[in-house]
Amino acid sequence: MTTAVLSGKGLASLIREQAQDEARSLGSDGTRPTLAVVVATEDESTLWYVHSIERSAERAGIGCRIVDLGHDASEQALASVLADLSAEPTVHGIILQTPLPAAVRADRLVGHIAPEKDIDGANPLSLGRLAVGQPAFAPATARAVVELLDHFEIPVAGRNITVVGRSAVVGKPLSLLLLERDATVTICHSKSGPLERHTRAADVVVVAAGRTGLLKGSDVSPEAVVIDVGTNVLPDGSLVGDVDEASVTGVAAGLSPVPGGVGSVTTALLLLHTTEAARQQSPAALLTASTSRI
Repeated sequence: MTTAVLSGKGLASLIREQAQDEARSLGSDGTRPTLAVVVATEDESTLWYVHSIERSAERAGIGCRIVDLGHDASEQALASVLADLSAEPTVHGIILQTPLPAAVRADRLVGHIAPEKDIDGANPLSLGRLAVGQPAFAPATARAVVELLDHFEIPVAGRNITVVGRSAVVGKPLSLLLLERDATVTICHSKSGPLERHTRAADVVVVAAGRTGLLKGSDVSPEAVVIDVGTNVLPDGSLVGDVDEASVTGVAAGLSPVPGGVGSVTTALLLLHTTEAARQQSPAALLTASTSRI
């Protein structure tokens, strides 16, 4: 069997174009969508990623403010900055970039991000809203999986989809998005027992556990579609996913690559979410909302 490569590059380009068009439209009304990325690390790969977001934002006509507090920033300092940015009317989207200093807990900080500016779905309020079907920004990686399935016209409704990993960043929000699309979702984790018992029954398998080579060809049924969300750095500096690509190729009907799959779509969606947030926070939108409550 030939396994189709589900590249995210073409989709990412389309999303960036959409974000650019939206930014241009907002700019005609005097609103420039602006993203703030809060950083507190010296990790080179993280800093490279943050600056790649900055470059992509500028190309799309979106402002990007990097707020670097240094690797020894305190939790109090980070909380204060997030609260200030949440109250700043010229900032429309906020990302708290990890990793953070060892003594700092991200779960105690993300609540300081205003939900309307929480473009990567980090605030627990965003996850709660997703759970009950209310408008909220999903984590960009979770939404990227759904967008990739749509882009390649892979049906979701009525199908069995197994999600490997239950993180608040991917597994849990992705499961909610898939349920909203009428999929039957199974979530696997470290206590789920033999993986193949769950994955071989799935039409679509999404792997987001952060373990190199976790999913093998023997774990997948013929004709299944596999979406690899893993990002693992090998000793030589190369990036691989959670899927043993060599053994899955030839078994699965489709496989998203790492790199070049979900990751590229994720970055583009952060830009689109920023423009969507700016649109919702624009004076016209706020006036309409205020009028509708009278």
